[in-house]
Amino acid sequence: MTSEKRERTFEWENPLVGAKQALQLSGLDYLQAMGDGKIPFPPLLHTLDFKPTHLEKGKVIFSFQPQEFHYNPIGSVHGGVISAILDSAMGCTLHSILEAGTGYTTLELKVNFLKAVTAKLSELQAVGKIIHSGGRTALVEAQLIDKDNVIYALGVSTCLILKY
Repeated sequence: MTSEKRERTFEWENPLVGAKQALQLSGLDYLQAMGDGKIPFPPLLHTLDFKPTHLEKGKVIFSFQPQEFHYNPIGSVHGGVISAILDSAMGCTLHSILEAGTGYTTLELKVNFLKAVTAKLSELQAVGKIIHSGGRTALVEAQLIDKDNVIYALGVSTCLILKY
């Protein structure tokens, strides 16, 4: 067995700094402050090399370039990585419509994997969308798509809305 060792390093800032500010801002303002560099991004984005690429009320997009370090043992991007980017897009999409003093938690997450994702693909985007938002729960979805709008995975999440 030959070893073709690879190495990857990254750094991040204390995620609790931003978390403390989250309740003081509307969800959209909080996400915008991260995009503007006023609040640090959560470590997960650095770990998996996700990039927030679009933010508006009710729609958030994350992108990533599939890489070898995302792979599972059978040579494709791990389903957990795909689930993580879809969950990020769905959660932030919901967060973008919440008022200050309001948060959420995921109650249920379902992902359908439609096509294999490998490092041979170009950049993919996870596009979040609100299906329904009520007083206590919300239903959100995200699609993982390429530049030609080919769908690689679809996620749906039920979230509990929390008032602090």
